[in-house]
Amino acid sequence: MDGRGLEGLVDRLTLPPGRAERLVHLEVLPRRPARSTDWPDWAAPEVVAAWRRAGVERPWTHQREAADLLHGGTHTVVSTGTASGKSLCYLLPALTDITGSRGERGQRGCTVLYLSPTKALAQDQLNRLHELAVPGLRATTHDGDSPPEQRSWTRDHAEYVLTNPDMLHRSLLPGHQRWSRFLGNLGYVVVDEAHHYRGVFGSHVAQVLRRLRRVCASYGANPTFLLASATMAEPEVAARRLTGLDVAAVTDDASPRGRVGLALWEPPFVSLAGENGAPLRRSVTAELADLLADLVLERTRTLCFIRSRRGAEAVALSARRLLEEVDPALADQVAAYRGGYLPEERRALEQALRAGRLVGLAATNALELGIDISGLDAVLLGGFPGTRAALWQQVGRAGRGGDDALGVLVARDDPLDTYLVHHPETLLGQPVETTVLDPDNPYVLGPHLCAAAAELPLTAEGLAIFGPRAREAVDALTEAGLLRRRPGGWFWTDRRRAADLADIRSTGGTPVRLVEAGTGRVLGTVDPAAAHGTAHPGAVYLHQGESYLVEDLDLAESVAIVVRADPDYSTSAREVTEIRITGERRAETWPAGRLSLGEVRVSHQVVSYLKRRVPGGDVIGEEPLDLPERTLATTAVWWTLTDETLARSGLSGSDIPGSAHAAEHAAIGLLPLFATCDRWDIGGVSTAMHPDTGQLTVFVYDGHPGGAGFAERGFETARAWLTATREAIAACGCIEGCPSCVQSPKCGNQNSPLDKQGAVRLLELLLA
Repeated sequence: MDGRGLEGLVDRLTLPPGRAERLVHLEVLPRRPARSTDWPDWAAPEVVAAWRRAGVERPWTHQREAADLLHGGTHTVVSTGTASGKSLCYLLPALTDITGSRGERGQRGCTVLYLSPTKALAQDQLNRLHELAVPGLRATTHDGDSPPEQRSWTRDHAEYVLTNPDMLHRSLLPGHQRWSRFLGNLGYVVVDEAHHYRGVFGSHVAQVLRRLRRVCASYGANPTFLLASATMAEPEVAARRLTGLDVAAVTDDASPRGRVGLALWEPPFVSLAGENGAPLRRSVTAELADLLADLVLERTRTLCFIRSRRGAEAVALSARRLLEEVDPALADQVAAYRGGYLPEERRALEQALRAGRLVGLAATNALELGIDISGLDAVLLGGFPGTRAALWQQVGRAGRGGDDALGVLVARDDPLDTYLVHHPETLLGQPVETTVLDPDNPYVLGPHLCAAAAELPLTAEGLAIFGPRAREAVDALTEAGLLRRRPGGWFWTDRRRAADLADIRSTGGTPVRLVEAGTGRVLGTVDPAAAHGTAHPGAVYLHQGESYLVEDLDLAESVAIVVRADPDYSTSAREVTEIRITGERRAETWPAGRLSLGEVRVSHQVVSYLKRRVPGGDVIGEEPLDLPERTLATTAVWWTLTDETLARSGLSGSDIPGSAHAAEHAAIGLLPLFATCDRWDIGGVSTAMHPDTGQLTVFVYDGHPGGAGFAERGFETARAWLTATREAIAACGCIEGCPSCVQSPKCGNQNSPLDKQGAVRLLELLLA
């Protein structure tokens, strides 16, 4: 893309009638020159030679800074942009120390453990190591696909092991005696894509890393940690929570970058077919298909990210149809890419995109990690991907190598996306989001203490590594009979495998299997906590691009029976919720009310589900359900308003329930901006007079047992979070409320009552 190409491309996208007003904002980031420096004196000559053969004549300054810190034994987090060479930061010191000799017999130096959230990324990193061709390096992956003979060789001979937190939790740590050679020499632990470790998953990984540190110490090793992440707020704070260690942050990105254009795009209102007559915006799927077709016509190599598999298929299909109207041959230049394809199918698509046979690719985030495709000109994003780090990681797929690039964020019909396209400074300025996790969650801590006791007996002085609530949790586990106290500490004496108590990617319980009627084929699983909402009778379930209808849900057997079908609608569950306060942990008195953080017990019952037309999203029906009530003990943030404040609000008594309800919905929609969660990770309840407070109260709670840290982050950023909530409601172009501001797709009360203007007034009073 040439110097004028960026603006010219945007002009082309806004040329058709009605398009210009959809471009809310265009920000063009200037070209950034590289800042390089010399190789450090301590680096091994053969390692430096390998990087030079790979085309790296001199390191960038942030690479040298991080490498020096690591070589000196300082735990470090590197938080710089996509394609900023974070791998050199840790490979330079790690490979130098591996190739160095020590000991009387001259054996090679330390070992390195590399952790990534996906197998694809680990394989990509292994390929890079092979390309570097450092003499004699023994590197391999260790994952669920590794055959027994490879695993045996890895334990006995490998110097650089690439794996994931799941294998560390279930394989390396429980069998640490067989890994004693590797763990006893462990010099570095690399935690790549660290921003992915958040919420309950991040809390589990934090405890796995503490178990790793403890086992290494038993063999006399004290590895240095390197965490690599795209840009995020307070990286050193997130890294400390994840590892339990003090960590230095490297954030000054010295890598070169071409001009980057970020276009913020808002689809127009197209109908009044939503719930309670609310206006709906044109679907993101339709908008992306139009933009992708236009870019392909301009021969602009484009990657389009969309959240769902079905969405990726629909965008590709619609774009192909639009291109066929111009020239049938153009249709073959667009394809879909998603999870569920065979590995050889995905590799063929990647190669076709690299070679230019494909000009447009509609992809799920299966392509976000682990795949290096250069030469792209533009990236389309179907809605905010959840974090700024993910947004810039996806935009960074275009313009690699210093070329110019265009990213287009197409807003979905929800409060967060609406807020972001109208507040570009949130995406372009300093990050407001931080990686949120809670290692002290008792539902996370307890199982990992059992796993740790099975690895090595727990001692009173050794509990500190697991956090301040460890002793309390150990006493509870001992009382429950899971641990046994002896003079030497606490021991695991159960016959079960202790590591199986913690499913680090799940919230616990037996997953519900989705079984195809007639064939008995298991299509997939869902967490038990989500089964009522996603696998209820009548639900539409998507698997590898095909639709199924749920016929029956047997909770006792953890089985849902599904049949193949092609309905022209999607489904979303409705539930009613009640909440009781069981303990207040922290509180602040505000002039108009009170802000609190504490423990709550939430009762849920799914009572019906809505059918929404595909595409379009308009509601075409509602069906009742008869499912049992569920309870959840978790953490919540809540705010109250005094009766005196309500009296001067100007709102009548009948207006207050709808005003609080609308404020609750919008607050849930905006919390992900500050807490790196999804709106489906949290829930809310509002009431004009709650029995536990005696006042108007609005709750937002974590949707995971014990909490995931999201509500705590809401408490800590309450003024900024609720200010953004008020602005999002006030700035929306609708009159009485819509899905872009105060309506919620999971509301159990059919989004009634809702008072948009009353919500703005309540938040103004609270924030005054």
